[in-house]
Amino acid sequence: MKSPRTKKRMNVWAYLALGYLAVVLLGSVLLILPFASRGGRTNYIDALFTSVSAACVTGLVPFETNIHWSGFGQAVILLLIQLGGLGFMTFVSVLLMMVKRGLGQYERRAVLQTMGGGNLSGVKRLIRRIFTGTACFELAGAALLSIRFIPDFGVGKGIWYSVFHAVSAFCNAGFDLMGGTFAGSGSFSHYAADPLVSLTLCVLIIVGGLGFCIWGDVIDCRLNPSKFQFYTKVILLVNTVLLTASTFLFLGFEWNNPTYAGCGFGEKLLASFFNATTARTAGFYTTDPGTLSDSGYLLMVILMFIGGSSGSTAGGIKVGTMTVIVMGMFAVFRGKRDINIGKRRIDSKLVFQALAIFVAYLFLVFTATIVICAIETNDVNTFANTLFETVSAIGTVGLSVSVKAGGGAVALTTTLTALSKVILILLMYTGRAGVLTIAFAVAKKRDTAQVRRPIDTFFIG
Repeated sequence: MKSPRTKKRMNVWAYLALGYLAVVLLGSVLLILPFASRGGRTNYIDALFTSVSAACVTGLVPFETNIHWSGFGQAVILLLIQLGGLGFMTFVSVLLMMVKRGLGQYERRAVLQTMGGGNLSGVKRLIRRIFTGTACFELAGAALLSIRFIPDFGVGKGIWYSVFHAVSAFCNAGFDLMGGTFAGSGSFSHYAADPLVSLTLCVLIIVGGLGFCIWGDVIDCRLNPSKFQFYTKVILLVNTVLLTASTFLFLGFEWNNPTYAGCGFGEKLLASFFNATTARTAGFYTTDPGTLSDSGYLLMVILMFIGGSSGSTAGGIKVGTMTVIVMGMFAVFRGKRDINIGKRRIDSKLVFQALAIFVAYLFLVFTATIVICAIETNDVNTFANTLFETVSAIGTVGLSVSVKAGGGAVALTTTLTALSKVILILLMYTGRAGVLTIAFAVAKKRDTAQVRRPIDTFFIG
């Protein structure tokens, strides 16, 4: 019999959810300091919005990052991006290892939930690999970007821009320092035809969006596909299909886009590949989302909704979730009892979880869109623009449609009222922490009923 004084330990899911909350609150306090911005103190809602966007690796911003925030503010944002990208529990685990306390079973389970799987005995090795791999990719990306940025901005600024954007790209954050740098262009529009910048950013985004366990398995198998784990094979295949298909769809949809006027086939293909990559939760753009055709707009919304892989720096419902739902649909249509992928069978419980995630995301997106449309009464906050913004927030993407306001073109995010920003804050937090994490964190553990209720007839379809 348990003692009445025995304390109930917080479950792993609540630990993770509260961990992200603590990080964003600390970040918001640092960002409201007077020296964090160039024009004095920032109001708390905007500081909190920026902190949540950075820690949840989203990229939606109420101000241009390089114009509003000082060097200190930008450094805080970069730290939040790195912390959010690698995961709250990863840093906690490293601190525990540094003070030689070691990792208990509880901390190990929390790390595995953050990283997307694995076994308890290999957590320390996984953490070391995450930090080593992240440092290697980000340093390599920064070195490549510096080839272009140092001549363009000078040594000091060029190195800072290279490091900032390499970290932002690998963590799929979408924060950039390009606003107002080049006249008439936002984000990386100025480098739309530059293979060095565009492809470097794309590779960082793709690797970060695959997930730590995926590229860890690839390294363990020494790039031999026949030795990859089942999950690795499926995710790599689906990611390749999505990237290839969406690249050529963007190429067809945006062939006559005014932005591409005077561009050759290679430049259009490069811009289309960048669109297909960044929509998978990175937030950069070389083609302003506001100039996309209706088909290109809808394709980008779908890609933002899907997102990247589980246990990665990306958001969205995740590629694995979409794969399970699609394969389950085919199994039902073919009258199959089991859901098979290749020579393996998927547990039916995963289908229920995948459908729960899908429906929850849809519900949150449409509810937030309806509420924001009711709050914002100006002409720029149309249903299409607001839907794009809410999907971008919950998918932790960071792309925002440019609208005309104040005599110029600005991101839709900057035109929103405080209440609408609070709604987006909740969406970004939910998207990064995960709907299942939040649901399991607040749910009470109940014993499974010994007696199952009788089945009755119910009609669908």
